[in-house]
Formats: sequence, structure tokens, C-alpha cells
Amino acid sequence: MKYSKFRKFTSLLSISLSFIFISSCGKTEENKILPDGSLDKCTLRFSWWGGDDRHDATLKAIELWNKKYPDIKIEAEYGGWDGWTEKLNTQISGDTAPDIMQINYDWLINLSKDGLGFYDLNNLKDYIDLSGYDNEILSFGMREDKLNAITISMSGRGLFFNKDIYSEIDAEIPESWKDLIYLGNKFKEYEKYPLDLDIQSGASAWYLSVVYVQQMTGKQFITMEGELGFTSDDIKTALDFYKSLEDNHVIRSVKTRAEQDGNSALYQSPKFIDGTIAGVLEWGSAVGKYENVLKNSSLVAGHYLKSSDGNSSGWMIKPSLMYAISDDTKYPDEAGAFLDFLLNDEECAEILGTSRGIPANRNAYNALESSGKLCGISYDSSEYLGKTDPVTLSPYFELSQLKEYYNTAIEKVSYGILTTQEASEELFDNVKKYLERIR
Repeated sequence: MKYSKFRKFTSLLSISLSFIFISSCGKTEENKILPDGSLDKCTLRFSWWGGDDRHDATLKAIELWNKKYPDIKIEAEYGGWDGWTEKLNTQISGDTAPDIMQINYDWLINLSKDGLGFYDLNNLKDYIDLSGYDNEILSFGMREDKLNAITISMSGRGLFFNKDIYSEIDAEIPESWKDLIYLGNKFKEYEKYPLDLDIQSGASAWYLSVVYVQQMTGKQFITMEGELGFTSDDIKTALDFYKSLEDNHVIRSVKTRAEQDGNSALYQSPKFIDGTIAGVLEWGSAVGKYENVLKNSSLVAGHYLKSSDGNSSGWMIKPSLMYAISDDTKYPDEAGAFLDFLLNDEECAEILGTSRGIPANRNAYNALESSGKLCGISYDSSEYLGKTDPVTLSPYFELSQLKEYYNTAIEKVSYGILTTQEASEELFDNVKKYLERIR
């Protein structure tokens, strides 16, 4: 497997970097963020998705901005993940996109193939201080030599466990795949599950299966260039692994999950909230929504599972979230000033905390470290991830159409509609053809 150079980023999360940010002069002492005093009075729309923890923190940050810079008012547009991609696509195609928006890493492939889908942030260097970023981190947002987006945080999907439920039934947090399989029978005695995988939300079931095979084979499922790296046999191994999780009572079947939860996301499931489900796989930047719903117990970050010989590679890291500015905005300079505030302002950093993961920007990172807020399960998970030598997740991996293929294969295997052999051949053909077409 060709591993990323970004291991050094995860090391950055545990190292204090000394960095001094010098603000540009503005028209008043209270308005130092405005570099030349010529910004217009306006109202800007800022959109994002997330859980209540992210919403609450972001609204407080906007309140701080509006108080400091009342001439540039920020209006919030936010909601949950379901349907958000479709909503933003409709806005962009209809020229009604927000001025500033939170976007996903993979969206750049479809929304800005030529680099013209979002505003080129290289043109806003008088307003956005990029000195807190390594060039490699900035490169994730580049399309055709244009800086379309800025990475907010680097993150990986990690395992998080309800420590109180584990203690209640005298179970150990797993450290290997073998440990995880073993827990199924133990939890079955208590009519509980040690883990569950949210099929629809981000294709986490397929993600975990891919990690398992990447670790076992040294291959990458989809390369950074959009090439399929797995064979049909590799995909069968992944589907066999998924089925073994169901068969060994590690996770619920697709049918059981549908009957118990309907269309609810896993963090909204009564079975997770009441402790029947005692573990989840989630991005470190988004796990706060799971913490918030647990009233009588708490989550801890688990170690990244390893093979029987101690190999912990195969796990993945990516820009978990990014900020972009609409190419149609009437106020790019003003939007750039607000974006700089989100990325670099110390007070803002302390308000936002780790609601979008551990900041990739050194200024925000240092502000959290100095204030003692660089902590919690998101931080713990990122520390553990840094020890696995993670591979960079291909931006092609999470394309919406591919997620549909993954989920369909999982569902057909779970319901017994197809064997893992039949489903692997179908998934191999679908993914290969789609990647060839979109490249």
C-alpha cells in the first residue's frame, strides 16, 4: 500500500507548534481583521451541516463575529446531514448558493472539475491568512491550480464505545479484529451489541470492511487517482468480513436495523441511546452528536483495530470538512474576512473547539492547546490514528453513486439476495465502470 506523507500531520496534533499571528491593520482598533478599511456593509450567508454540538458552537461564533463586525452580518443556514448534498447541489446549480459554505472533500470532483466551481481563494490572500497551513494540507483543496477550499480538520473514522455498558457486562474494549468478533457472543447474552454500523450514513459498513482488507492485503481500495485497487476477490473478502459481523452478533443485520430504527440515523436510534448498541464507527470530527444524546453513560475513543500479528495499518485519514466560498458571491473580500475569522481567530477557535475535529490550522490548534481545550474523545481518536500510519482516503471513495453501490451490495448480502461471490462481482463491475466514466 502506498501510504500518505500525512502521517506527520497526525503527529502535529500532539506537538505544540509555536506560531505568532500578526493581524493586519484595519480602519479601527476594534476592526483589525479588515485589512484595508474598504470592505462593504453587507449580509453574507454561511451554511453547514452537523449535530447540535456543532450547531451550538457555530452559532456562538457567528454571534461573536456579528458583535465585533456589525457592518458585515452573517446569516446562518444549517441542518442535519440527510439531504444536505442534494440541497447544496440545487442551490449551486440555481445560482442561490450561500456565500460561505462547509463542504466535503469529494464534492470538488463533481462541483469543480475545472477549478471554476468555487471562488479561487488564492485571490483573497490579503484577507485570508494561510500561513498556519502546510502546503500538503492546502493541496487537498486545489483544483487546476485554484484553491477552491480550505481544510478545516484532518480526520479518520474511529471506533467509539459506551464505556459504562462495557463495564456493566464486564467486557473489554476490543483492540483487534479477533477481539471484536469474540465480543458478539458475550453481548448476545445481554441482548446487546458491542458495535453497530450506520449503513446509509456515509457507508460506514463498507468503510470498515475496506479497512479490514486493506490491512490484510496492503492494497488501497481506490487510489488517489481514482483507480480501483481491489480485485473482485478482495471485494468478496470485504463482504465476507461484513457478513461475519452480522453472523457473530457483533452488529445488527440490515433488516433488524430497519425494523428497529426506520430511517433514523444511528445516533438518533433508541437502541443506541438506551445502551443496546454499545459502539459506533464515526469520524472524529462528528462524534459529538453521539456524545450529546447519551444522558446516563459516556463514550470513549477506542484504539484502531489491528490484525493478529499487531499490524494496525489500513485505516484512513482525510480532510474531514472544508470551507469554500461561492463563485457567485457578490462580496468575495468580505466573505474572505469571515473565513479568516473562522480559521484564525483565537476567540472563535475556543468557541468552536473540536466540533469540526482537531483544527488543521496551527493558529486554531495552538489557541485550543493554550486554553486547555485540546482534549476529549475526538482528540484521543486522532492521537490513536496517528500511530497507525494511515493511508489518505481517495476523494473518489465517497462519491454519492459509489456509496449507493456499496450500500446495495451490503444490503443484498445481508438479506441473502446474493451470495458474497455474486455481490462482489456486481460491485466490482459497477465501481470499475463508474470510476472509468467519471475520470
